[in-house]
Amino acid sequence: MRNRNPAFSSAEMNFFRAALMLAALCGAMLHAQTFTVLHVFTGGGDGASPLSGLTPDRGGNLYGTTYSGGTNSAGTVYKLARGGSGWLLSPLYEFSAGNGGGANPDGGVVFGPDGSLYGTTTQGGGSGFYGVVFRLQPPATACKTALCLWTETVIYRFTSGGDGRQPTGNLIFDSFGNIYGTTQAGGAFGYGSVFKLTRSGGSWSESILYSFTSGDDGNQPSDGVVMDSAGNLYGTTPYGGIDNCQQSCGIVFELSPSGGGWTETVLYRFQGTPDGQRPYAGLTFDSAGNLFGATYEGGNGGGAVFELSRSGGSWQYSLINSLSGTNNGPYASPTLDASDNVYETTVVPSMIFQLTPDGGGWTFSNLYNFSGNDGSLPRGPVLLDSQGNLYGTASTGGADGSGTIWELTP
Repeated sequence: MRNRNPAFSSAEMNFFRAALMLAALCGAMLHAQTFTVLHVFTGGGDGASPLSGLTPDRGGNLYGTTYSGGTNSAGTVYKLARGGSGWLLSPLYEFSAGNGGGANPDGGVVFGPDGSLYGTTTQGGGSGFYGVVFRLQPPATACKTALCLWTETVIYRFTSGGDGRQPTGNLIFDSFGNIYGTTQAGGAFGYGSVFKLTRSGGSWSESILYSFTSGDDGNQPSDGVVMDSAGNLYGTTPYGGIDNCQQSCGIVFELSPSGGGWTETVLYRFQGTPDGQRPYAGLTFDSAGNLFGATYEGGNGGGAVFELSRSGGSWQYSLINSLSGTNNGPYASPTLDASDNVYETTVVPSMIFQLTPDGGGWTFSNLYNFSGNDGSLPRGPVLLDSQGNLYGTASTGGADGSGTIWELTP
């Protein structure tokens, strides 16, 4: 099973640094935009290694997680709010694997119907440390201090059996308040699962919608799922599918309610070149119901961005951009604006780019190249606000090497 832990070998880090220096020298921005580092993580109480993206509230505050750091070195949940002419980061919660709570969140946090923050951790949960689904709630009374931590409630602890282990990616809610997510491992066959949590009174019960077999149906999903208006779920796995590359190249799948269960349909099996392989990233809908995604490898060596559109009773794959590079391309789900422009990042070289529809094709624009001091290895999705500003995280880099939060304004 591929390890999503952000630790890299010294050889890999030296390669990443060299690639970043090259990008900084030859990758000038194509548009007059302003890049600002909003926060540099120190690895202390504010956390380290933000692997996920950011979630906004109605007031424009941003919320996210770090995989490590915090008092217990088990990760944090934080809030980033405007303060005067800048931004101020406040830790909301520090994880600790030793108290039965979660540890090391890989995905971000989302707001539930009750206004609480929900997320997952890959570790923690008590015996076995197989991960949890958690809820965070603010203090019942107004906070009168600068540091005002929220309260964690573990709503489900994974056991590594048929229920799965190591939940990854963001959670989603349906209109009834049920929660859906994925696990990278566990399930009936040990290769990951898609799960549902249903609230009953004051507790939550889990049901497994699908367990991956490690065959051509895919295995080890690394991101969450998305849902259409009919209640069908869509996602990716970086492994499984056509066995013409190492451990197969990955798939795009659909899960549909069928009778009393769920049926998987594989919408696309990747072949490596030029369509891409290893789709660690999840999927994003456009306004017409088409699916957009990205692969970490394949393409012209640096991954690929793709679209799946309905055609009759099936789905048609279209290659949007085949990236050249070093097999370290997009890791996060694409972000689309109202004009269906696509925003993405690549890990190496660490870059923010845009793909613009252009007369039946797509135009590539390099928006920004990270230098290392301002961050490197961006792995979370880009957040786009109503003014066209982009926000995101870099999992390493910055003064302390613990990552950054950034803004790119038009």
